[in-house]
Formats: sequence, C-alpha cells, structure tokens
Amino acid sequence: MIWYENDVKKLEALKGTLPYTPETIFYGSSSIRLWENMYEDLKPLHPVNLGFGGSTLAACVWFFDRIMEPYSPRHIVCYAGENDLGDGRTAEEVYIFFRQFQACLQKRFPGVPLTYISIKPSIARWNLEKTVRYANQLIKEEIEKSDNQYYLDIFSHMLNANGQPEKELYENDGLHLTKKGYLIWKEVLLRHFEQFFKIS
Repeated sequence: MIWYENDVKKLEALKGTLPYTPETIFYGSSSIRLWENMYEDLKPLHPVNLGFGGSTLAACVWFFDRIMEPYSPRHIVCYAGENDLGDGRTAEEVYIFFRQFQACLQKRFPGVPLTYISIKPSIARWNLEKTVRYANQLIKEEIEKSDNQYYLDIFSHMLNANGQPEKELYENDGLHLTKKGYLIWKEVLLRHFEQFFKIS
C-alpha cells in the first residue's frame, strides 16, 4: 500500500481547509478524485472529496480509519472496486473487500448511510464486462440486506443504445470520465439524494 502514501498525506492535509463542515464524504478511486467540479456540482450535499488515485476497494479498507479520522459525516458515497478487478481480482474477492468496508463503516460510523456507486462499464476494461456485472450483483444483493445502505446503478446509465459504453463519457484512455461523464454521475446522484434524503 506504500504507493498510495503521497495521496493519503494530501487527504490528511485537507482537514479544515473547506469553508463549511463536510456532510457527505466521497471516497474511492480516481473517478472520485478527478471530479474537478464536485464542490460546485454537488454543492447541496456539502461534499468533501477523499478520492485517491488508483485506489482499490482493498486500499479503501486499509486507509479507512486514517483518512476518515477528522470527519463526522451525515452520509458516505463510495466508488471503488473497478481497480481491484483491473488488477486481476475476482468478483468474489471484490465482494469480500466490500464486506470489510461495511465492517469499517459499522465500527466508525454506525448508522451513517452509505451510497455505493456501481462499478462503471469502462471502455478500457470492457473485456471484464461479465465480471463487473457479477461484482455489482453481489454487492447489490448484500446492500439490499441493509436499511441504511444504497446501491446506485451507474452502469446502465453509461451504455449506448447498443449496450456498449458511451464513448463521449470517457477520456481517450477509455477509463477516466469526461465532463459529460461526470454530468451523468451528477444527475444520478442528485436524483438519488432528492428521492431518499429530500436534498435538492
């Protein structure tokens, strides 16, 4: 986990730099970290961006207590798991990492709602489509057992009419999101918060 150290130190230095008390933690990989307009796009949620580049769901578990130390959130949103699959992990292993993540939440933030953003259909990893779908299914089924955890489907919103990843939503690397990609995420997230938490 040593290769994440610089990013984690930057997140630790973020403490107290926002002009408000964060209410919604956004945690996970570069899809979170690279959301440049998050603070404006998701302003009603009073967010803090705690994404760190290349992070796996396993890394999110490893650094959880350290990164979360300063915060008392009302909600946590997580996007992670895709890099685990990209590194060759199985859907079942990602599911186990997610269960460990749930345990971290229960220990540190009992009762705080979690919204898990489904693993997206990246062009560069389309060869893993079936594995991604299976990992999403396992996590969705686990979340449905909980009263205060939510599975947010982003996968289906990022496909074109032919069932393929929509190219304009991705950068040239076929992995990271364009502004149009983040617009999709913004709309889906805000709709979710409006529906379940009456935040608009």
